[in-house]
Amino acid sequence: MKNQNIIFTSVGVAEMTETEAPIPAAGEVLVRSVRDTISTGTERANLMGDPNVSIYSNNKVAIYPRSAGYSIAGVVEAVGADVKSVKVGDRVACSWTKHSKYNALIERKVYKLPDEVGFDAAALVHIATFPLAAIRKCKVELGESAMVMGLGVLGLTAVQLLHAAGAVPVIACDPIESKRQRALELGADFALDPFDPEFSKKLKELTNGGAKVCIEVTGLGQGLDMALDCMAKFGRIALLGCTRNSDFTIDYYHKVHGPGITLVGAHTAARPNVDSSDGWWTERDDALTLINLQAHGRINLAALVDEVHSYTEGPEVFGRLATEKNFPIVQFDWEK
Repeated sequence: MKNQNIIFTSVGVAEMTETEAPIPAAGEVLVRSVRDTISTGTERANLMGDPNVSIYSNNKVAIYPRSAGYSIAGVVEAVGADVKSVKVGDRVACSWTKHSKYNALIERKVYKLPDEVGFDAAALVHIATFPLAAIRKCKVELGESAMVMGLGVLGLTAVQLLHAAGAVPVIACDPIESKRQRALELGADFALDPFDPEFSKKLKELTNGGAKVCIEVTGLGQGLDMALDCMAKFGRIALLGCTRNSDFTIDYYHKVHGPGITLVGAHTAARPNVDSSDGWWTERDDALTLINLQAHGRINLAALVDEVHSYTEGPEVFGRLATEKNFPIVQFDWEK
């Protein structure tokens, strides 16, 4: 059985390749992709050769070819020995996949879907675990004010989850007006332009003195600096965006130390592998939570999708990712 793959072969270039499909080993599940979501920030970093793409790597030079993609939904094609949670034919969401027709995954990274959750929403489940973990680490309480800096796929998901968690008001922040409008449609109470000269003043007025929680998703030093200007005393900021460039300065004495701000490392790798606890849930438990929230109508992940393309258009779509500053939220359909 042949497997189609989208591979990054050089800086800014993606190509289709064909290999043999994997065979699931004991404890593994073979999944046929149906929908597959591009995670813009991480995949642009991979595509463009950012040497800091991995939190674990100290490489200073990007190595090609390289693959990306990590959030799909599909159908179980085969299972290895000892797999118990899914069977052939089950609809599933998956974590840490590739842009491939077939992915072989360990069982705990495969999540059975209820009938109420479509493939479009399910293909965002893994990506959505990132902001969910950040929100949990900040220990958001019912009625606390919250802001989201940056309204890409992670930021818009964070808006929905903060709304579902009972944060109020939820304030969405992005310089692009269309993204602010989308955030309002998805549950934000207010939306502000962080480059408005009155930005921090307006936010503090809306929150009676400053946000208690901030999910910082821009991954930019400037975004963090702006967020710090908007925080209430003893506020918590989750550093969800990957700040790969450390060439910036923060006045920590006045903006962090004095007001007692907590900065929380929110990379998705910074989570337990086995047992969930208060504020620190496993990836699998977060994924199952998101599926349950979607099934019961508390969030709408499918509403995030801007464009759907056949997987055969992968090279052209990633060509756009290399050049378009405001790249949309895109999924590949592996059945077209």
